[in-house]
Amino acid sequence: MFLERLTQHFHRLRQSAFLVGLLSLAWFALRTGTKPSRAVYPCQRAAAANSYMWLTVYILPFLSLVSRKASIGLNRRAIIAASVIIVVAASVTYWGFPEMWGRKGQSETNLTLNEMGATSQPASDIYVVDDTTGNDGGFARLISLMDENGLLFYASPEAGKGRGPYGLIARDDVVIIKVNSQWDERGGTNTDLLKAVIQAIMEHPDGFIGEIVVADNGQAQYGSAPGGGGSLDYDRNNAENTSQSVQDVVDHFSGSHKVSTYLWDTITTRRVSEYFEGDAEDGYVVNATVNDNTGIMVSYPKFRTKFGTYVSFRLGIWSPQKRIYDSNRLKVINMPVLKSHSGYGVTAAVKHYMGVVSDKLTAQLGGRAHQTVGRGGMGTEMVETRFPVLNILDAIWVNALPGNGPGTSYSEAARTNIVAASTDPVALDYWGAKYILLQVAQNKGYTGASSIDPDNTASGSFGDWLRLSMQEIANAGYRATVDESRMNVFIANE
Repeated sequence: MFLERLTQHFHRLRQSAFLVGLLSLAWFALRTGTKPSRAVYPCQRAAAANSYMWLTVYILPFLSLVSRKASIGLNRRAIIAASVIIVVAASVTYWGFPEMWGRKGQSETNLTLNEMGATSQPASDIYVVDDTTGNDGGFARLISLMDENGLLFYASPEAGKGRGPYGLIARDDVVIIKVNSQWDERGGTNTDLLKAVIQAIMEHPDGFIGEIVVADNGQAQYGSAPGGGGSLDYDRNNAENTSQSVQDVVDHFSGSHKVSTYLWDTITTRRVSEYFEGDAEDGYVVNATVNDNTGIMVSYPKFRTKFGTYVSFRLGIWSPQKRIYDSNRLKVINMPVLKSHSGYGVTAAVKHYMGVVSDKLTAQLGGRAHQTVGRGGMGTEMVETRFPVLNILDAIWVNALPGNGPGTSYSEAARTNIVAASTDPVALDYWGAKYILLQVAQNKGYTGASSIDPDNTASGSFGDWLRLSMQEIANAGYRATVDESRMNVFIANE
């Protein structure tokens, strides 16, 4: 009986010229998309014919009735062409800008994410929010998930929801949010997510009176900016509204809060000494002694913020009056994009610290930082400068095409709608590469996926240098693991 009724409804649908024509037009617009060559496909020709009839029968008379004067001088083909443009534009905004229609962006991939319980101790905790676009309260859900499982986002003398003496961010902290700004489009950190993180800090339950600096070093070479390097104010960005740059986000808050940007590209070729040595200039401090294990010359920025705060990335907040550093007040939140890398397989939380070093100065001194990634150099950089209090992995859009990144265009990115966080950058990178990036690559049938597999430990591979970085981090006393038996994975689904 049910099958019979279903057949009847389907038969009526097929007999509806209005619906068939409308659906044909929508199919033609969406299927052709940005590739006009598809219009010659047989199915597209049939859809085009149905669309033409629909526009002629239903739209043309309507337009004629609405305004005969407006149609003066326009022939029938011009009106139909205008109608097609209107429908195509509506389709593009509907599917390309879901927030304009009250829709949530849909994931393009079918990923299986499972919670995981550690069977050995000590263990690293990974917190995951699925089905989030960054501007929909996903980060608030992440904070709640962290709170429910032992990690408090807010440091406060009072214990309560999401806060306590062992929380991460205090009300008077200076917080550096390290983003990826070397690449535009989907290669940079999602600015919707960035906005949510800044908002969360501003909503500190004790009242935030500190300062936030959004920063990165695109190394003034390569990258998407004219002439190479990074930018915090791209025209094409990673967000639902792609015109929203990092600078736009910061400007949104800067009227009433101490929020600013600092593009370290502007000082990456200037070698300076520390404040305590009498050097007040912005620039890069470089330890020209090569690390025995990883070969890196550790380097880091030292700068004055827009609001006059003196910051040493390694030593903390400098007081010119007292001539002392306050190390405890300086916190780093590490916010990388999950994507493939043409040379090192995967770039995520650990590799993201290439945006802290000065590649140019270290190259001039004979120990180029980028060449040490494969030896675990970013692990050394992390522990010998300032270790992040939290790593937030932006996997809303990822580049899972092996060897294709780190630059990622809109067309190359795959939408997964996932954000993950951990205090352990190694565990986060391992889990993100294995359960997000590798799954997407396999689902899409990409070849060469071994380059993004964290369990591939061939010399020079991502899995190899991730473990070398792990050794540097663990030797310094921080928790770091690639052992899944030592990982707790907590997942918050909407």
